[in-house]
Amino acid sequence: MAIRTFREAVKEALAQEMELDPRVVLIGEDVCGGQAGTAEVGSKGEAFGGVLGVTKGLWTQFGSSRVIDTPITESAIVGMAAGAAVTGLRPVAELMFMDFFGVCHDMLYNQAAKFRYMFGGKAKAPLVIRGMIGAGFSAAAQHSQSPYNIFATTPGLKVVVPSSPYDVKGLLIQAIRDDDPVVFCEHKILYDIKGEVPEHAYTIPFGVANYTREGTDVTIIALAAMVHKANEVADKLAAEGISVEVVDPRTVSPLDEEGILESVASTGRVVIVDESAARIGFAHDIAALIVSQAFYHLKAPIIMVTPPHTPVPFSPVLEQAWIPSVQRIEAAVRKVMEG
Repeated sequence: MAIRTFREAVKEALAQEMELDPRVVLIGEDVCGGQAGTAEVGSKGEAFGGVLGVTKGLWTQFGSSRVIDTPITESAIVGMAAGAAVTGLRPVAELMFMDFFGVCHDMLYNQAAKFRYMFGGKAKAPLVIRGMIGAGFSAAAQHSQSPYNIFATTPGLKVVVPSSPYDVKGLLIQAIRDDDPVVFCEHKILYDIKGEVPEHAYTIPFGVANYTREGTDVTIIALAAMVHKANEVADKLAAEGISVEVVDPRTVSPLDEEGILESVASTGRVVIVDESAARIGFAHDIAALIVSQAFYHLKAPIIMVTPPHTPVPFSPVLEQAWIPSVQRIEAAVRKVMEG
């Protein structure tokens, strides 16, 4: 298999699906870039490809009819994508920073998510909303959030939170081929990580968790960038004889409840690491699931490692204190082992 960065895996998934299916179109701010307005397709002028260059080269390859730059108006972007989806296209709309969903939430919450249900299955909304999540770039409070927990509250939306180059490609292709709206959350701190990725197109089914480490003493449940921190803790503690299992749900809606509960039943101790919210977040949802369906398997109280209930700080020092750290995760595992 080829070695790809997370960024390259996203672009490869988009390019392969656009080659395969002419109905797939890319919509968003700067997905082409300023040069696309003046340069000819195939010329040396290259489009910028978004704020972090994820879609760079796709405009040159597919042209302005399929890679469409938009004004800075999230309502128009998602409204355009929702309308295009019900007419038969398969749009992939980029919000840039997922924090901006508030501007266009009605298009997702009240429109796209409900099309299939309200029209008795006669209407489909096969669209993907891509956007960056996560802290770590000192991008401040309006560009550093991880609101996947908010999307997961909406029936009709599927919510994907990949953690590796392999997963992001397979899950994105699955999202593009899905007949329901999918919110696809890409943690910005992961774009440069590398991993093995098959060169051919492949899919990873939604609702199937990935065990990134196998263990018998403690289960850590984590998403996106937190998976890598959990793996680091698991590897460190293995040298001390503490066996840690790391479960990456990969999608929060649908959620692999069976896979999570199976791990909990085998270890009896649980640490949940979540960057979404200190109140009513993903961690709280998973904790409620475990307590309601696997309470008698628990050997110790569940520990949740989350940020404080504050906006993400701009200061790099404060931001690092805000983000769940390897040290906090390790401390939580050691504490739960005392139970």
